Amino acid sequence: MWDLFDLTAQRARLSPDRRALVDLTAGEGAGVALTYAGLDDRAARAAGLLAALGAEPGDRVAVLCRNRPDFFTLLFACAKLGCLLVPLNWRMPAAELAPVLADCQPRLLFHGGEDRATAQALAAGPALVDLDDDFEALVAKQPPLPSREVWPADDVWYLLYTSGTTGEPKAVLYTYGMAMANYVNLRQGVDLSEDDRTLNYLPLFHTAGINLHTLPLLMAGGEVLVQSQFDAGAVLDLITQGRITTFFGVPAVYRQLALHPRFRTTDLGAVRRWACGGAPLEDALARRFVERGALVCNGMGMTETGPTLFLNDPAGAAAKLGSIGKPQILCRVRVVDGAGRDVPPGQVGEVWVKGAAVTPGYWRQPAATAAAFSPDGWLRTGDLVRQDGDGYYYPVGRLKEMFISGGENVYPVEVENALLRHPGVLEVAVVAVPDPVWGEVGHAHVRAQPGTDVDSLARHCRGLLAGYKVPRRFVLVEDFPRTAAGKIQKHRLVPPPGLDLAS
Repeated sequence: MWDLFDLTAQRARLSPDRRALVDLTAGEGAGVALTYAGLDDRAARAAGLLAALGAEPGDRVAVLCRNRPDFFTLLFACAKLGCLLVPLNWRMPAAELAPVLADCQPRLLFHGGEDRATAQALAAGPALVDLDDDFEALVAKQPPLPSREVWPADDVWYLLYTSGTTGEPKAVLYTYGMAMANYVNLRQGVDLSEDDRTLNYLPLFHTAGINLHTLPLLMAGGEVLVQSQFDAGAVLDLITQGRITTFFGVPAVYRQLALHPRFRTTDLGAVRRWACGGAPLEDALARRFVERGALVCNGMGMTETGPTLFLNDPAGAAAKLGSIGKPQILCRVRVVDGAGRDVPPGQVGEVWVKGAAVTPGYWRQPAATAAAFSPDGWLRTGDLVRQDGDGYYYPVGRLKEMFISGGENVYPVEVENALLRHPGVLEVAVVAVPDPVWGEVGHAHVRAQPGTDVDSLARHCRGLLAGYKVPRRFVLVEDFPRTAAGKIQKHRLVPPPGLDLAS
């Protein structure tokens, strides 16, 4: 594994005058740009501020803010000093954040103005620094702190508390070596270069907000536009202006873009690479982008894998609709059955992975860390896939989501893809519920166009699926409980009270 040298100093030496971060959060206009030389100077001064406020190597530094360039200033400042950054979920109230802070015990808490009240409610813990009131003046008067000579590959750079779809969050250890491995995997996977420009808008307490594609592109010397939150119209404007060349989104983002009134008239050609992850992109939605000349390349990974693991390529996106592509260059993958034995192409199995981008474990949770790995060191992802004869992989669902109905395995993602072919269906989530006859049956929660007939959903499924796969019940919902990445939280979906599942 490679040790790193000061990334911002190295990049400032190579391309001091190139634009690193462009702040679009202030409103209209081109945005305020920070060059690589400016980013290095600002991060060094911020590192001096951390030290002046009492932070020492190994201390945790929490940050509670919406997307803004200062987040990356703090990320690199922590690296220069040897502290661990802890991004906090601004969607959580103080009552939910308090146990997180008790777990990581940060020395300092930086926060934005939008989250001032939440931070102050947590003030009994770390010292507070307001990014909107205090930070600018404090950084400006602080002399740059000389960086550590080496950022060791195995040292932890930051902690990411996973939002989770099935249980309580845990803090994933993210090392400097993982950052470099993710950079290699992503750079070769999407041909990132210093001429690329990407948009940072996904929440920064999630791995996608940091690593897809922002941190790798900063390592490559490209330009990152920072938008405080997702706005479909603003994204289409940036595309029209030719300001974005690579774009990463989760399915919910692609859905909002496709539903925007200007989607059909916007020239999408300036974006040379479209990427999707966080959850499977349904086939029907992918086809809408193909019709507009945009090939959306699916991928799959998780916080624990850096996150880049699988990536599709444009040829695969065109010929292998629904595929997540192939494992990237610094990943080793196995697809195994319940006994840990490799399964042949065409059969469904769980993904196990090794590689330089895989986390060493969870913050102060040795039992959870041990449970996540096989005895010989393979990370058990819990994701189910199948491989075709050409080496392309297809997601089938999560191991915990698969259910058995009448002795037959049912994979919810297959049922969901079938339902998404119905013209009235926007989103769907299928979960298992107990049944006294069949053991388990499917229950479909559907977000649909107005006027969609529930009975037509069942008829639609019967024409596409075996009988045991057809959901026993359908319920229309206005929206779903979601994680920060837009994933539907299936563990929070429950049958309506009084529903007779056996009838």
